Amino acid sequence: MSDNGTAKKDPYGFPDDLKSLQARLHQARAEYQALCRALPWSVEPLPGWPGTVHPHTGEVAGGREPSPGYTPEQAAEEKRLWDLVRELSVAVSTHAYWSKPERGPELIAARMALKSHEDVAAAVTGVAEAA
Repeated sequence: MSDNGTAKKDPYGFPDDLKSLQARLHQARAEYQALCRALPWSVEPLPGWPGTVHPHTGEVAGGREPSPGYTPEQAAEEKRLWDLVRELSVAVSTHAYWSKPERGPELIAARMALKSHEDVAAAVTGVAEAA
């Protein structure tokens, strides 16, 4: 809302279905990132390795603990979310709306505006913080 109580005009005129797709993409991406942070570092079970001792300070850098690999459930969920992110990315980027702006700076500005559009942000409030 602006100061006089009227709704702000959307300068790009994004259609509701495109804003909805972008919001779903943000949500799916946040869920995917949260899952990946919780998964083991390797898909398959792998042994870890020791870090390297710095010759002057004695600090150990690098190294990894052994990875148990993904469980079948974790692998299925990772695949499901990655497929969803890919599907939504394609749906957003190939939407009919994108034939409207001129190629070049106007198209780039419109794409960036969609990513942070207030309707999109309102739809995903709390998702990024939870992830």
